[in-house]
Amino acid sequence: MRILIVEDEQRIANFIKRGLKEKQYVVDLAPDGEEGLYLAESNPYDLILLDLMLPKKDGMTICRELRQKKIKTPILMLTARDAVRDRIHGLDAGADDYLSKPFAFGELLARIRALLRRQRPAANDILQVADLELNQLNHEVRRNSKRIELTSKEYALLEYLMLNANQIVTRTMISEHVWNEDFDSFTNVIDVHMANLRRKIDKDFKKELIHTKRGSGYILKG
Repeated sequence: MRILIVEDEQRIANFIKRGLKEKQYVVDLAPDGEEGLYLAESNPYDLILLDLMLPKKDGMTICRELRQKKIKTPILMLTARDAVRDRIHGLDAGADDYLSKPFAFGELLARIRALLRRQRPAANDILQVADLELNQLNHEVRRNSKRIELTSKEYALLEYLMLNANQIVTRTMISEHVWNEDFDSFTNVIDVHMANLRRKIDKDFKKELIHTKRGSGYILKG
């Protein structure tokens, strides 16, 4: 899951980014409204954390412009303003949720999970393909009840494959969702991580789940 944080207070932005990365999210950071709007329009994010008071362009304006351009990415507004009218204005501008500062990081994570679940009707926190299971809450991965240890990037890669099970995902799709804005698409990093993931997921089992489609990408199917 790839998240954009638009926050000008560096201490808060770094705290949120560090915490989200520890929870296996891919994170981009924008320190002002103009860059935040540019990134939100340029990349396929799963969620945007948007501060209200920003330099160059405020969060309310960004939210309205994104919705006017039919960009439906869930937006969670973060702000020190706690007045009811401010929350109403934010939601009317197109935000999906609103969290006042200061906030508990655990509550932020819960709201993020809730918003992401809304994008997948009837979804729960367990992804399953054949005998492979991925728990999005505790990040445990098991196949045939055997626990499989993955690195954070391997986990993010597997999660993306499972969210798109039985569909071909291209290298471009993977780079956009599993890596951040700084990723160099001309390296073989994706191939290396995919090879390591396939070894852990398929090597000790009779049936392969991850397949390469030459010239197209990869597919995970039961």
